[in-house]
Amino acid sequence: MLELLNKVNIQVKEGICLKDPSSSELGNKIFSEGVRMIDEIGMEAFTFKKLADAIGSTEASIYRYFENKHKFLLYLTSWYWSWTEYRMVFRMANIESCEERLERAIALLTNPAENDLAFGNVDQEALHRIVISESGKSFMTKDVDEDNRIGAYVAYKQCVSRVSELILELNPNYKYPHMLVSTVIEGAHHQRYFAEHLPRLTDVVKGEDSVGEFYRAMVFNTIQAK
Repeated sequence: MLELLNKVNIQVKEGICLKDPSSSELGNKIFSEGVRMIDEIGMEAFTFKKLADAIGSTEASIYRYFENKHKFLLYLTSWYWSWTEYRMVFRMANIESCEERLERAIALLTNPAENDLAFGNVDQEALHRIVISESGKSFMTKDVDEDNRIGAYVAYKQCVSRVSELILELNPNYKYPHMLVSTVIEGAHHQRYFAEHLPRLTDVVKGEDSVGEFYRAMVFNTIQAK
């Protein structure tokens, strides 16, 4: 099984990067060290110069892969959502009950990520924290329409669509599946962030899966047929 998993390769939409980081040892270093550094110091303080120093390379070498650090963030978030879709498909395989598949999908979207041996080149737990704290900056920009045109958000949309299809399978008359799923994803990210930094804005209870349970209940209560 481990041998099979090690052959899995997450695909990111062409156009986000100038050169695929997974195609070279340097590119993989840029990816993995970039994740570690952004998780540690944040997107505002992150620069390609700091990244180049950390990997023993030059800024010019990084610019051969990414036009700027915004495109690097787009790559990270796109990789994360492609990886999430892969995990979602894997966890729902051979599950006949649509309700159980939806519960598994909600749990995956609302719980912290765990490192996967199949992708040992990157710290996925750190990448998950980046998605929580930084991913809004990938689409809350003046360039969002152009980034959307090149497919920067395709992986995110595919995750939302997969879960929306489960909702419609349970209740074909529900009118707002995509709105509900994207609200769950962004809301869960906010609640995780609030629990860590602004706890009076949330009701997370230590030792309980408060966030996952809240959104599971919200989804199933919302889509009940009237």
